[in-house]
Amino acid sequence: MGQRVLVVDDNPANLKLLRAILRLAGYDVTTARDAEEAQVLLDQDVPRAILLDLQLPGVDGFTLARRLKAHDRFRAVPLMAVTAYAGDADERRARDAGCDDFVAKPIDTRALPERLARLLERSQ
Repeated sequence: MGQRVLVVDDNPANLKLLRAILRLAGYDVTTARDAEEAQVLLDQDVPRAILLDLQLPGVDGFTLARRLKAHDRFRAVPLMAVTAYAGDADERRARDAGCDDFVAKPIDTRALPERLARLLERSQ
């Protein structure tokens, strides 16, 4: 398996799709349905990247991104917002929260692995 990435999304269909796309591209994928589940997984191990839905129940993706970027252990982990929020203001808000990249849903399944690879290259 390749580099480990964490996908955080409350929609089971989105989790399944992202896991399949990224596994086919050679990534080792872990998933979480909300920020709390993500935090449990992050307490165990630091992934190489995190793909993060911004519209999560409870603690939203913006808040989770800010928390992660404020923590020394996760500051260097690239965050990719993968969200139905598609406007320029939404992208700006995601980047202000600490997201390093922004992908609007519906996801371009062919471009996502390449985009993640570029994000990982830039973060080294």
